[in-house]
Amino acid sequence: MRCITRVILVVIGLCSALVNAADIKIHKAIQFAAPDNFPLTLDIYVPQTGKKSYPVLVIYHGGGWLVNNNSIMNDMASTIARDGEFVVANMNYRLLGDQNNSVTMNKIVEDVFGGLLWVKDHIAEYQGDPARVAITGDSAGGHLTTMILTRGRQLESDGFAGPSFGFKPSYLPAGKTAEQVAQDDGLKVQAAVVSYGAFDLYTIAQGNFETPKNMFWKFANAEARGIFGNNINVKDNPDYYKAVSPIYFIPAAREYKLPPQFVHVGSLDKSTPPSSAQRYVDLLKAGKQPVEYKVYPGKNHAFLDNGCNWAGSCFEKDARWPIEDIIAFLHKYLK
Repeated sequence: MRCITRVILVVIGLCSALVNAADIKIHKAIQFAAPDNFPLTLDIYVPQTGKKSYPVLVIYHGGGWLVNNNSIMNDMASTIARDGEFVVANMNYRLLGDQNNSVTMNKIVEDVFGGLLWVKDHIAEYQGDPARVAITGDSAGGHLTTMILTRGRQLESDGFAGPSFGFKPSYLPAGKTAEQVAQDDGLKVQAAVVSYGAFDLYTIAQGNFETPKNMFWKFANAEARGIFGNNINVKDNPDYYKAVSPIYFIPAAREYKLPPQFVHVGSLDKSTPPSSAQRYVDLLKAGKQPVEYKVYPGKNHAFLDNGCNWAGSCFEKDARWPIEDIIAFLHKYLK
């Protein structure tokens, strides 16, 4: 969740080119879905080291579900594609302020689910191995990553409605219903990296997130409102908010084993503090789920963003150590 505008991000993106273009090939703005006629795209980064196939990393950007697009992760995507030899899929999804400020949180989740299904269907065309797929996201993207892990089997053709609150992915494999994808465990991945993520939207919404005090609405040029529209609120409809909060859906390993996760956060992060990450990790451990956890001393929020940002984080200085750890973690499970 980052206090930074799209305009600033574009400038930063233009000023940060850390990877030699000859090391990777980038396929830009590939459309994977168009929910309600809103085009959704991704960029794919392919290493140029001569191998026939590479493991895959799917990235979901942060920005408080209100700002940024996948370009904010260009440096991370390029670096991991080059240094880790991964095919990297850098994803977009709808933001709350899109489509005349009408997008709801469940639609964002459905875009994220659909994007991963598209990657699994098509990544072999870009030298990616669909049997070796990991997912990652930072801040709001960390939330979306953990939604895949904890809610990716709650798929329904009728979409998001009580009491089950299922999701209909924005993209579905040809000839399959949402229920069939769920039955096949179609969103299963081999590993996940959660970078300074958000895990509890129910609690967040009880604060100022849905009010003008949350400056992200201003940065998005959108009027503050409920994340499920003006007719749904956290006091009267808590089930809506809990349905998009991964913290309430961590299964015990005896019921469903999650993939190995690497959860990390900066010690100085006040946006998504270590205490929040620790709670998520503690629940994973209580359920005997595989997890590695690290708190990086002296680091603030958003250190995986391009360039330098409002938090005093700079990719070239602050992302090196975490990126090395991310690559090492992924190699353990995907190489």
